[in-house]
Amino acid sequence: MSTGRHILVVEDERDMADMIAYALKRAGHSPVLAADGARAVQRATTSPPDLVVLDLMLPARPGLEVCKQLRTNPGTSQTPILMLTAKAEEADELLGLSAGADDYLTKPFSMKVLMARIEALLRRSAGSGGGDGAAGSVTLGQVVADLGSHTVMSDGQVVRLTLTEFKLLVALMQSPKRVLSRADLIARVMGPGIIVTARTIDVHIASIRKKLGMAGNQIRTIRGVGYQMSAEAEVVAE
Repeated sequence: MSTGRHILVVEDERDMADMIAYALKRAGHSPVLAADGARAVQRATTSPPDLVVLDLMLPARPGLEVCKQLRTNPGTSQTPILMLTAKAEEADELLGLSAGADDYLTKPFSMKVLMARIEALLRRSAGSGGGDGAAGSVTLGQVVADLGSHTVMSDGQVVRLTLTEFKLLVALMQSPKRVLSRADLIARVMGPGIIVTARTIDVHIASIRKKLGMAGNQIRTIRGVGYQMSAEAEVVAE
């Protein structure tokens, strides 16, 4: 079990919020509750949490908007975000991940599954489960990833990535020219026992490419297999 962390729970259903808070307290964490999006942003800005559990359907300010705001705030730009929703459609999952969520869980879910996802995100945030070490950096072509500060430079410009995006990029950079399947990337980045769809990885990779600019072409899609990254950018036909 990890040491106690400050976790912001953004959920307007009081019974659900109380159940999540109870499970977090039993695990040794310190939950703080927010029942709407505006209050969530205010609390996260005032006291940045170690992780955010964010419901998609919120009054006044929807979860997608909250997620985007947290990602543009330097204090919470890399804070792990686990999004919750009653919507099971793939399109809703993709919207959540595209907005900057690190993981996505559909209601109804068991508290055991929720806590497993939270602990996995906290381990990745602490750098104990990503395999990228606690210090140093890795460079590939125009991209430099600092493993200690979790920052990325692309062609000399700072690139803001979510925790999951950073871990995926580093996994590719540390295996130059090697083709990593989506299953490989899920195991390396999400951790054992965490089940996500291959499409989830595709959405994260698409976001990474966009944020890296021209250097995003260093990541190649190997159809039917997975992804490969090299020092040379792939020439994309107009």
